[in-house]
Amino acid sequence: MNRQADYPVHGAGLGLRRSFIDAVVEQLPAQVDFWEVAPENWMGVGGRQGKLFRSLTERYPFVCHGLSLSIGSPAPLDEVFLKRLKIFLNTHGIRTYTEHLSYCSDDGHLYDLMPIPFTEAAVHHVSNRIKRVQDILERPIALENVSYYAAPGKEMDEIDFLTAVLDEANCGLHLDVNNIHVNSINHRYNAEEFLSRLPGERIVYCHVANHYEQAEDLRVDTHGADVIDPVWRLLESAFDRFGVFPTLLERHFNIPPLPELPHGHLSGTVLQQRGGFSGGQFSGPEANPEGRALARHGP
Repeated sequence: MNRQADYPVHGAGLGLRRSFIDAVVEQLPAQVDFWEVAPENWMGVGGRQGKLFRSLTERYPFVCHGLSLSIGSPAPLDEVFLKRLKIFLNTHGIRTYTEHLSYCSDDGHLYDLMPIPFTEAAVHHVSNRIKRVQDILERPIALENVSYYAAPGKEMDEIDFLTAVLDEANCGLHLDVNNIHVNSINHRYNAEEFLSRLPGERIVYCHVANHYEQAEDLRVDTHGADVIDPVWRLLESAFDRFGVFPTLLERHFNIPPLPELPHGHLSGTVLQQRGGFSGGQFSGPEANPEGRALARHGP
């Protein structure tokens, strides 16, 4: 499968942090082909930071991965937020907007990503909300397969729920291979089999990250340390199945200084012969499991 012309961005990506935006403006790391931000962290930002951000979006490809849409919530969609988001995406020429297939609010924010029940009713509820979001934004969106630690009210498997939502809503897939690995251990399924059932034609781009090993049979999605070999292998397997797609290294805390990146922490390109990063990874202290919920959503 060769879909290179169809992707909104290409190559290897990294999340832009306020802590190193000055360094990025001064000298863009050669091995970063596109940047990702959470729109909630930049909407309405003015002053010097806002100008620096605008200078980057004018020059380089950006994607947005949202935090607060709460697509699975029983509460009404925040259409005021969506109208502000539309202006932000258009102003900065954002290539694509993705969100988590989860919810994070119900009469107030819950400050974590909560699992949507894997039910037929939830498929219709979420799909209708995705369609409404796409109508307001006047662009297609993509949903990320999320990590989860409980499956309340489960009537179908995760893969069946995910593919049903993508099909009914006719939206893209923001693939996260680390989440597949985490869920396969926590919920005892075969990660390769899950991968084989994904609709590769819907992949928009991919996240690769690490997690915290809390117990032999429990992994916690943290994004705070080096990506481990089984996750890299799962990414390579995805490339083998679906062709090479743009891939972003998620690192939300324990981040090394940006000047260290050219020295092997992130590869110069995803587009090697087999695809994937060239083995370069972030270095840094081990992830702090206590920082999971909020650290992953930092600026």
